[in-house]
Amino acid sequence: MDQDIGKRLAAEEAAKYLERGMVLGLGTGSTAAHFVDIAGARVAEGWPLKGVPTSETTRRQAALLGIEIIEPDETTVIDLAVDGADEADPGLNLIKGGGAALLREKIIAHAARKFIVIADKSKRVTALGAFPLPVEISPYAWALTVAAMRRVLDEHGFSQAKLAIRASDGVSVKTDGGNLIVDCALERIENPGVLEKALNDIPGVLENGLFCGMADMIIYGSDDGVSTAAPRT
Repeated sequence: MDQDIGKRLAAEEAAKYLERGMVLGLGTGSTAAHFVDIAGARVAEGWPLKGVPTSETTRRQAALLGIEIIEPDETTVIDLAVDGADEADPGLNLIKGGGAALLREKIIAHAARKFIVIADKSKRVTALGAFPLPVEISPYAWALTVAAMRRVLDEHGFSQAKLAIRASDGVSVKTDGGNLIVDCALERIENPGVLEKALNDIPGVLENGLFCGMADMIIYGSDDGVSTAAPRT
């Protein structure tokens, strides 16, 4: 399967939910970038669209395409947020954060009236966890936060979990907000909602990459077309 074709088709399907005048939550990553391109094309056609980007990379892309970037205030309504995922299970629970933007992504997804996830079909899994779970932490006394994370993971059945501060060329990766990312190799997460809350209860943890019960729809793309998944009612 050509994954980029799947990503592009999923983005095109999500674009069917675009309407003139919308305020958009613009996700981060290679799949979300396809959607930003489409939104930029609509702007070039004369559509009034505004965007709230979830990363500086997305901000630059959107600005180059002519999408008006806004800084939300308390009255801002985000009509539609579209973002990718690293994994998605049958319950529409997600692992996100491979692009080190998970805190901003969750803020925007939570605020949006509608949150659509787009992905190539390889991201569809029976259970989360093969992709290491990213956790965004404060750099202050970070080792104490990691120690607390190890204790919590042990309490939830992950005594053998391997934790690593994300680095590139030997230098710790910093998020756009200046925070650190801890990648947790958990292999299989049976109760993602429980683990999401437990990790977020740790002082020093700013957010983790489990997005449980947030997606209104997941659109999967492949060479053969697209399929959608929605929460059971």
